[in-house]
Parts: sequence; structure tokens; C-alpha cells
Amino acid sequence: MIDLKLLEHLETYLTDTRRAKFNKVLSQRTKHFTVATEDVYQLHNTSAVIRSCDVFGIQEVNIVEERNSKRIDREIAMGAQKWVDLNRYHTVKDCINDLKTKGYQIVATTPHANDCDLHDFDVTKKSCFFFGRETEGLSEDVLNAADCYLKIPMAGFTESLNISVSAAIILQHVTTKLKQTNINWQLTEAEILEKRLDWVRKTIKSYDTIVKHYYDTHNVNK
Repeated sequence: MIDLKLLEHLETYLTDTRRAKFNKVLSQRTKHFTVATEDVYQLHNTSAVIRSCDVFGIQEVNIVEERNSKRIDREIAMGAQKWVDLNRYHTVKDCINDLKTKGYQIVATTPHANDCDLHDFDVTKKSCFFFGRETEGLSEDVLNAADCYLKIPMAGFTESLNISVSAAIILQHVTTKLKQTNINWQLTEAEILEKRLDWVRKTIKSYDTIVKHYYDTHNVNK
């Protein structure tokens, strides 16, 4: 449970501009959509996907590292990894099971299955968009578990896009359409409070010292 008085105290260490920015960004965050990358080989691709999630208000990113274990490329992600929650999985089956438990439909992004064009996608459904390896695409595990296959309409000779480009196009489209609906797509009040505290912790360098001093001064048990 979030200590509201502590949170309010900590936020006094932020500038008015920073507090306003946090509130504005959080008002546009969503968990209605999420993204999963499956064993993406090129480090900059995963990092760029995380950056796109931050830009378009996606709060959680799911990273499957069954074959390739990667650190996040800070230069490409541009600090986005601080503001987006990363869920890591050792197997794609664990990732899929967890997402389905949370109520997400599994959306396989692939140019090879003629199921749903991006413009026809139903944004009312809570969805996780899966992006696969650069050369091989999504695994059979994802394709078999998918509730929907999604493709970006293309008019050229090339039949696929870089995954980070695909993610940006898809997320821009679905989040724009989502905000035009009456769906309650925003974070809950509890989730917003949790993120406010998390972002304050990541922003204030002397966070632990300030928290200790606060509790010592107020004689409050942690």
C-alpha cells in the first residue's frame, strides 16, 4: 500500500515542471495494450520497441529471452526503460500463459497470415502484440497460441518491415483509435500512485536517505 504522505513529501523534491510532466504522462498511460518481443537478436531493435512503447503510452513490455539474453541499449531506448515496466521471461510459453492470465488476447504480428489488416483491428479487446525474430519471425508456439493475426497493409515489393518500425506503426494506430472509444483504457488510481512513487524513486538520487529521514522524523514504522 502506498504511503500517500510520504509520496507527497518526496514529490516536494521535484520541480513543478517535473511533477506536471509525470501527471500528464500518467494520464495517457495504458495497460489495455502491451507488447512482447520474442528472442529478438539485434539489441537496438528491442531497445527501439521499448522507446516506441514509451512514446505511445504503453506501460508494460514483455521480453522473451529463450535463446537470446540481451541488455537494454540505453542509447537507443533514450531512457525509456526507466518509465516503462519490463517483464522478462525465459520461455515464450511462460510469457503467453502469464499474459492470458491477465486477460490479454495474443496478437501475432505477421505478414504471412491473412487474417486482419491493421485498419480493421478491434481495439476494444485487451491485446498483447507479439513481435518475432528478425529473420525467422514468430515461433510456432506464438502462432499456435495466437487469438488473432495482424498485418500492416503494404503496397511495395518488400513484404515485411523492421520490427521496431512495425511496432511504432501498429502502436500509433491502435492507441489513437483506442482514445476515440469510451473504453476505460487508463491506469487505475492505484497503478498511478504506484508509478508516481516508482518514478520519484528513479528521479531522486538521495531517495533512500530522504525516506529514512522522513520516517525517523515522523516516528513512523515503515
